[in-house]
Amino acid sequence: MRQVIADLSASRIREVANAGLGRSDVLAFWFGESDEVTPMSVRDAAVTSIEAGETFYAHNLGLPALRDALAGYVSSLHRPVAADRIAVTSSGVSALMLAQQALVDAGDEVVVVVPVWPNLTAQPAIMGARVRRVSLRAEGGAWRLDLDELLAAVTPATRVLVLNAPNNPTGWTLTRAEQQVILDHCRRTGTWIVSDEVYERLYYPDYADTVLLPGQAVCAPSFLDLAEPDDRLVVIHSFSKSFLMTGWRLGNLVAPAALIEQLGKLIEFNTSCAPVFVQRAGLAALADAPVAVPALQSRLRTCRDTLIGALRTVPRVEVATPPGAMYAFLRVEGETDSLALAKRLVAEHGLGLAPGTAFGDEAEGWLRWCFASRQPQRLLQGVDRLARALAL
Repeated sequence: MRQVIADLSASRIREVANAGLGRSDVLAFWFGESDEVTPMSVRDAAVTSIEAGETFYAHNLGLPALRDALAGYVSSLHRPVAADRIAVTSSGVSALMLAQQALVDAGDEVVVVVPVWPNLTAQPAIMGARVRRVSLRAEGGAWRLDLDELLAAVTPATRVLVLNAPNNPTGWTLTRAEQQVILDHCRRTGTWIVSDEVYERLYYPDYADTVLLPGQAVCAPSFLDLAEPDDRLVVIHSFSKSFLMTGWRLGNLVAPAALIEQLGKLIEFNTSCAPVFVQRAGLAALADAPVAVPALQSRLRTCRDTLIGALRTVPRVEVATPPGAMYAFLRVEGETDSLALAKRLVAEHGLGLAPGTAFGDEAEGWLRWCFASRQPQRLLQGVDRLARALAL
């Protein structure tokens, strides 16, 4: 076995969850998924496809109909994107790994903005890259980017810059002005940008400061709003979060057309293709998106505001309102071992949260709470359990 694989850490979120699985009394907010099931129209599309016998291989890059639909969807949110710049993948995770396989050689330098979902630092390490971490900084519970620090870290020796915004776990989101500065800098250094934007539709702007045109979709700032088709940019999307399809394992990426041609080979060597019936489900989700996604955004905004408001009444808890994603990231005064705290909350109080250390040492002492719930009252029950635990 390669040593880099042996050195990979097991998921600390799973470590906490395993301690509470099978217990009906646990309020679980540890995983990054909604507790809503996939809409019936999406499920029906998959059933219809299976019943029609669509159980064979598809094109490596995805069904032409799905690539066309994705091009239309992405173009409705950002600058126009042609279908030949899109690859369909078996999950957003796969899309991220494919990007690393395509771009990174052993010994290359990869800069990653952290704290972040651990796959984004593990994937370049698996490829043999030297991973350099640039940390966001916590100020009053909110996490912010020191742009000068990031620009200093990205040099002509940097092969890839990895960003996740809106961010898991912090909810931090890049501004369009920051994206422009980063894009210009990476053009000068020749650095590829791999931008994980799977939470782009789970974005909650301050409407007092936001002017939307009639029918305009709410979407976080994206590098696709700024980049040219041949820029060294790969943007990762997924059906998991804003389409409630975590278990379906369907993703996609946008990249220069020349890179997409090469990615077809990598997809063949990884998964061959995404299942046809899953792609049919993706087509149904895109058709429903104009109504379904804004409705989900509205529900999650209510969940976020409910949870943050309640957490701010709990002594010793520091938390800021996240502008994006689906997580409250909180710190408990006096607690320095987030894994031990998360395990204690599960074992003694039936509350399942993710430990901050799962997202890197930079987030030690923090807890991640997924607020994507059909019932805001369930979030309040969880806050009551946290308050009782911290009062002991």
